[in-house]
Order: sequence, then structure tokens, then C-alpha cells
Amino acid sequence: MAAIELDGVTKRFDDVTAVHDLSFRVEEGEVFGFLGPNGAGKSTTINMILDFVRPTAGSVRALGHDAQEASVAVRRGTGVLPEGFDVYDRLTGREHVEFAMRSKEVDADPDAVLARVGIADAADRAAGGYSKGMAQRLALGMALVGEPDLLILDEPSSGLDPAGAKEMREIVRAEADRGATVFFSSHVLGQVEAICDRVGILREGSLVAQDSIRGLREAVGTDSTLRIRVAGDAIPELDAVEALDGVSSATTDGETVVVSCRDDAKTTVITTLEDQGVTVRDFETSEASLEDLFLAYTGDGAGSDAAAGDDVAADATDAPAGEAADDDTAESEVGP
Repeated sequence: MAAIELDGVTKRFDDVTAVHDLSFRVEEGEVFGFLGPNGAGKSTTINMILDFVRPTAGSVRALGHDAQEASVAVRRGTGVLPEGFDVYDRLTGREHVEFAMRSKEVDADPDAVLARVGIADAADRAAGGYSKGMAQRLALGMALVGEPDLLILDEPSSGLDPAGAKEMREIVRAEADRGATVFFSSHVLGQVEAICDRVGILREGSLVAQDSIRGLREAVGTDSTLRIRVAGDAIPELDAVEALDGVSSATTDGETVVVSCRDDAKTTVITTLEDQGVTVRDFETSEASLEDLFLAYTGDGAGSDAAAGDDVAADATDAPAGEAADDDTAESEVGP
């Protein structure tokens, strides 16, 4: 059974089509990265999974239920960290977690939850005095309440320092290891690359790619970068290297030859240098990053803001983390 399944989903707001004929599956227990430039329809898709917004056409299922017919059951089994989460200023961290417990009708140890996300020492402080990073940790803790079967995390590393981002990744992996499904939307592509089993890339409301990161690399045919350290007593003839099939460029940086090439050209590149009398000391290969793949799938410049990691809010729901918003607030979402 898929944890999330969309089939032919379209969502229109008046004359704007936010999502068009969207179909994909997220399998139980996987960490799925959901990517796209600002305005691509990511938040609208999340809101349809949670039944905050209803599709114009198509069907949405989550945790084995129709997302519209059984929205309460879906939300009870889902922990949500929304983008742009705002704390209740007068409530303490512990009271926020207790609020999430009541909303989900589950028992939990608030102190253990707060300790897990690294803010146990602030449990009795009013959350209005929390830093942005502490508020984000609190939101993640609220989403984790009740060990949900599905976690929907929208920009989960927003406001976190590198240590906090690493802790967040470790928590996500631990949740997947216990069997939870994680639907992970982020502009910070390095976080996605480090943690996700598969990714889906959305462009102008349509899914343009869905695969593992290695599968995306193979589909795009993106070149790898081969760095070859050579002895300094020979000057490589780079024209001969650039003429090789599968090589797109070759340059030198001191005693290092930097070659952009397909994976199947690496051995030929090294052999060509050695045939010139060049002594190859060692070499290393770096593959195309998720940022490179993202730009390849979304078009030149289309994802530049996203790739830079800008935290631009787009259609963030106002519901507190882990809490189900009322159905009558759903139609307040009026943009892609």
C-alpha cells in the first residue's frame, strides 16, 4: 500500500491552474523529496493531501484512505511541520506539545519530545521568546507526537544552524527506520540529497521527474567532474583530451587536470594522459549535485532562488505543526 497516492490530480483557482494532471506514489517507509521552484505547486499539493484544499479533478489517497472522505483519519496519522510555523507566544514549549497531544488524542511524554528535538531546557519558557531555530525545533517535536505513520515536513531546516540541520536529518532517518513515511519538501537541496530515497520534481504544476538521485543523473546524462593530479614535469595536451568521445571540457589548475566527462569516458581520459607521458598521481570523481539536476529539469534559471536556499514562503498553512486545520479554512488557500 502506498503511503501517498495522487492520480490525475488537477487544481485550479479561478483562471490559475496550480497543479495539472499530477500522478505519483510515495511508498510506505521511504523518505520522498518533493522539489520545485517557487510557485510550482508544492504547497498546493501538500494542502490537498491534508484536505485543506480539494482537487478540481483526480483523486488523492493517504495512509490507505481517500483524503477527502477520511480526512480526520489521515490527519490523525500524520505529523505536519508547515512552512512559516508561528508559535503561540504565551504558551510554553511543553504546552505546545500537550496541545498537539490533545489534537491527536494520543499520550506522550512532553519532556521526552522536547529533549529529542534539543529544547528540553526551554520546556517551561514562553515560546514567544524562542529564537527562530528553537521555534522550528518545537514545530518538529509537535509533528513527531504520537509516532505518526506519515510525516509531512515543509522546509524543516528553516532557521536551523548546521548542527540543528544535522540533528533534524538524524531524526528523519530514525523515523523512517521505525517505518514512518516522510514527505520532505525543501529549497535546501543539500538536505534533500543527504536524506531522501527518491525525489519528485515539480515544474509549473506538473511532475517532470521522479526517481532516485542516481536515476535522475542517469536519465539526464549529466557529466561528472574528474580531477586528476599529475606530476609537474609534463604538460598535458588538453586538446587531445577534449577531442575524446564523452568529454565536454578539460582545463588545468596547477598540477590538477579538471575534466568534465561522462562516467564511461573516465578510463579513456586517464589512458590518454598517460600515453602522452604524463604521470598520474591520483584522481577523484565528483558527480552532479542535486542542484545541477534540479536546474536541468526545471530549466535555465527557473530554480535559481530555490537552489540558493532562499526561504520564500509559498502558500504555507497557518495550522500549528501536528494539528489538523478545520475544513472551513481550506478554501482560504487561493494560490499555487
